[in-house]
Amino acid sequence: MQQEGSALSAYPKRWLALAVIAVAQLMVVLDATIVNIALPQAQADLGITDPDRQWVVTAYTLTFGGLLLLGGRIADYWGRKRAFVAGAIGFALASALGGLAQSGGTLFAARALQGAFGALLAPASLALLTVLFTEVKERAKAFAVYGAIAGGGAAVGLLLGGILTEYTNWRWCLLVNIPIAAIAIVFAIPLVPESRAKGNTSFDIPGAFTATLGLVSLVYGFTKAATAGWDAASTLTFLGIGVLLLVIFVLIQMRAKNPLLPLRIVLDRNRGGAFLASLLTGAGLFGSFLFLTFYFQATLGYSPLKAGLATLPVTAGVFVAAAVASQLIPKIGPKPLMVAGGLSSTAAMLLLTQIGLHTKYATHVLPAELLLGLGLGFIFVPLSNLALIGVPNHDAGAASATLNSTQQVGGSLGAALFNTFFTTAVAAYLTDHMRPGVNQTEVVAEAQVHGYTVAFFWAAVCLAIATVIMAVLVTARKSDVAAGPGHAAI
Repeated sequence: MQQEGSALSAYPKRWLALAVIAVAQLMVVLDATIVNIALPQAQADLGITDPDRQWVVTAYTLTFGGLLLLGGRIADYWGRKRAFVAGAIGFALASALGGLAQSGGTLFAARALQGAFGALLAPASLALLTVLFTEVKERAKAFAVYGAIAGGGAAVGLLLGGILTEYTNWRWCLLVNIPIAAIAIVFAIPLVPESRAKGNTSFDIPGAFTATLGLVSLVYGFTKAATAGWDAASTLTFLGIGVLLLVIFVLIQMRAKNPLLPLRIVLDRNRGGAFLASLLTGAGLFGSFLFLTFYFQATLGYSPLKAGLATLPVTAGVFVAAAVASQLIPKIGPKPLMVAGGLSSTAAMLLLTQIGLHTKYATHVLPAELLLGLGLGFIFVPLSNLALIGVPNHDAGAASATLNSTQQVGGSLGAALFNTFFTTAVAAYLTDHMRPGVNQTEVVAEAQVHGYTVAFFWAAVCLAIATVIMAVLVTARKSDVAAGPGHAAI
């Protein structure tokens, strides 16, 4: 069984292995959004209440983001190929449970299990790339594929969700994972080589427990704020517990012999900047997709399929930018691309704040989607490189898991927080404009659009802060990217 680094640098089937890894990673990424368009149908079918329906999305992203660090360490020490295959099998079984669910509780549990197994599969995928591709140009192409999936998978999920909802039913948004996982497993066995890290193989269970519960408590606190208010005792209690648990998590990481998140990974200037940027970009990305879905279906009256098709420009922009970024990173380094991507994504969100009840898709939404897609492609490809610059091979799984985790956690926190801003903005608009004699239906519709624009504004704020962080903290040059994992000058 092969070990680390150079032994796999000339692995002859590495491009076929990349194709297998890409298929599995796409399945994991798109599942964060594939159920968004199907959510109204699933809610009616299973009798899920309005306050509870958000857990169809957040149950997945929270367990995924909260357990990614543990999944990364398991992949490092248990074996990355073994973790990849086990994660794919578990993901398929959890998808079957969700697709056959007869109650909301079963669906929530299935989504949480999907997230848990995805947390094993995703870091194993990226860690495998670090040991399969060591030559700078090949690694740039491999990370371009991975970055395009990270940025475009969410949009692909919306499109696929629209197709499946329109022509089958919501259950196939989950059941479709079974054949995809089966293909990945069958081809991974002969094509993907095994690799693992040496050293202590114990796992930081207390760290995983406190991190996951802390994030759940924070998201639930944001959710409570939408109905009870920011100053309500229940809101403050859950937010306070969440912060306390995350502080305890950091203290555990400082003292543990084999921490879930070695602080040496985060405290490096380039990686720390990349992780913060990923967190804020994830918040802006998932928040924008969530409210674009509502705008397309509830305001513009699009069918699920048309709503999915309307997101295609984002996907196209991501893939174009990812291909360009893979060629430019070895020439100019990651920072210029990331800053340009951040500015483009921020501009896209600001354009979306200008939508109205009667604005046209072609003049308002389409330009914003193209800017967003290009921006995300220029951000995510360099992020995949930065997260692993200078990381020893035995920490590759933890570093890649941190990158995935920040994006998913950012998406969970952003979706919950923006939904609270949306709800508050709608209520305030109705209070100010609902008067005797006005067209109440139109006022309600205008209130909804106002709520969307408020959410887009806060998404723009997140992306703008991410851009500043990338501009200030990232110092990596093209020579650092060329040095690769374990060799970069820090």
